[in-house]
Amino acid sequence: MKILFASSEVTPLIKTGGLADVAGSLPVALTHLDQDCRLIVPGYPDVLNKANDLQPVGKLQLPGESTPTNLLQGTCGPHRVPLYVVDAPHRFDRPGNPYLSPEGLNWPDNAERFTLFCRAATSLAMNQAGLDWQPDVVHANDWQTGLIAPLLLSEKNRPATLFTIHNLAYQGLFDHATFPHLGLPDHLWSYRALEFHDQLSFIKGGIALSDRVNTVSPTYADEIKTAEFGYGLEGLLIHRERHFSGVLNGIDYHAWDPQNDHHIPTAFSVENFAAKRRNKLALQREYGLPEDEHIQLFGYIGRLVDQKGVDLILQVLPGIMDSGSQVVMLGSGDKDLEHSLQKISNRYHSRIGVAIGYNEGLSHRIEAGSDCFIMPSRFEPCGLNQMYSLRYGTVPIVRRTGGLADTVTDVNPTTLANGTATGFVFDNADGDGLWGAVEHAINFYRRSTTDWEILARTGMQQDFSWEASAQHYLELYRTAIDEPGL
Repeated sequence: MKILFASSEVTPLIKTGGLADVAGSLPVALTHLDQDCRLIVPGYPDVLNKANDLQPVGKLQLPGESTPTNLLQGTCGPHRVPLYVVDAPHRFDRPGNPYLSPEGLNWPDNAERFTLFCRAATSLAMNQAGLDWQPDVVHANDWQTGLIAPLLLSEKNRPATLFTIHNLAYQGLFDHATFPHLGLPDHLWSYRALEFHDQLSFIKGGIALSDRVNTVSPTYADEIKTAEFGYGLEGLLIHRERHFSGVLNGIDYHAWDPQNDHHIPTAFSVENFAAKRRNKLALQREYGLPEDEHIQLFGYIGRLVDQKGVDLILQVLPGIMDSGSQVVMLGSGDKDLEHSLQKISNRYHSRIGVAIGYNEGLSHRIEAGSDCFIMPSRFEPCGLNQMYSLRYGTVPIVRRTGGLADTVTDVNPTTLANGTATGFVFDNADGDGLWGAVEHAINFYRRSTTDWEILARTGMQQDFSWEASAQHYLELYRTAIDEPGL
């Protein structure tokens, strides 16, 4: 099967969140299943600098562009996944991340930037790039690729389309005046296509006009069909219910493997779990905390935003400190949350360590060295860190939402008796709910070293590799090809 995988970010070239991890892993898994999967990404500076063997392969004459757009070909990452790069310096050669300026503001031409990207992907999908290659299916991801299916819809002999929602909170909304400025076909300004309460919605185009739509966990698929999580699109998702599903993300077990992780000081495994404590001592040392393998150590990695429940963590930190435990955190985001965390870390400098920013190596060391991982998200389409934590024997503490509910089994008498317990799960998105789960974890940790090790090792034996998820995506591709949804 020939698959064109369109994403606005991909590890290891450029990353702002979980979308990049999926784009960096799923095409690898599909390639290992003998599929012809090729990536297409925008030509940001990091992509141009980090991709392998980039060479110009053609020029695309795209609507709305006065000059041709260069198309480059190379490979991505150590697995050398085939890669196309849309090289349009006036849209993508700039500092900051893919969507925001260095000052943290949306680029004012984001609509134009990603319309160009979608048009380039559409041209490639229709074999108009001079490559003598046309995909059977185009797999588009999140709002930045939401125009691909609408642009392909009127084409004869078009490929099938799948649109994956990674986070419905980010929709690609622009004012009405943007639509004619983009030069899109008039018929797409309709409540059946891109119009959303008199705004232009990129993500609505992907949802409404793709043959198949999915999101990244079964529970999140149910949640976004409700008013609480649907952001006004729940009615459309219910309308498309026959062609909409949830497929749980996998994780890259090559990049995240405690037996072969060059980021951590000491390798360990299910069979050699005792070696994990040396990573704990090293992590305590890295954060300047007292080194003691018997002190329970909690970790957090992620964006410092309300969605992730960081304000709830702030509420329970004093209780964790009073218990004698330690906390290490890594992340950036809301400046008020950053300031609050730095303030409390100064107050409890022997109990809490905070690193503002992002560091890939440190994230691995936190997963390897912590006893527990706190992830109290208000919503979480899939989540990856709870799966990394399970892989590294770091017991997750999560709220029962989205992919967290699908991947972590709560510690209770029944699950302990049948050997399925893997973490601590709570329901209410408030400080009391999180503290109940944290207190349960503290008490369980103190109860018995053997019981804690059994719990951690059970998590390590769960299988969230990409192979199973890739098979589900192959099924979606086949049904999109055999039974077009539109």
